[in-house]
Amino acid sequence: MMPESMTVTMWAVHAMRMAAHIALSARLGPVMTQLRKGLEPAVLAMVAFAPITHAHSQPGPVYAGAAAREVQNTAIVRDGISLDEAVRRAERQYHARVVRTDVQDEDGRKVYVLKLLSEDGRVFTVRVDASSGRGR
Repeated sequence: MMPESMTVTMWAVHAMRMAAHIALSARLGPVMTQLRKGLEPAVLAMVAFAPITHAHSQPGPVYAGAAAREVQNTAIVRDGISLDEAVRRAERQYHARVVRTDVQDEDGRKVYVLKLLSEDGRVFTVRVDASSGRGR
């Protein structure tokens, strides 16, 4: 799957090509030239900010010592896997989109219940043990 910024950039390039094609018409030539001049800075700005948006989607650093205790207080580091990690793993493994989540207690263990929607429209449920990350 392509990152959003790349998709938007490709769309903008396509739009500029279409604008150039339409600009061949004598009446719209000056208008289309102005439009292209306005689109070029926008496309360049999107390309410039793409690495920043990509960096924000990456997992954070692993902390040790006092910093780890501080991070644990913010519920980022946990025993087992987080709900977000369970969702990412399930979507990757089943090639489906998680549409609903629930956290349940089964036999004293925390279990993530994930409802997924497959590409062909099927809806199914997956249970993930929060402490081990394994499906149940």
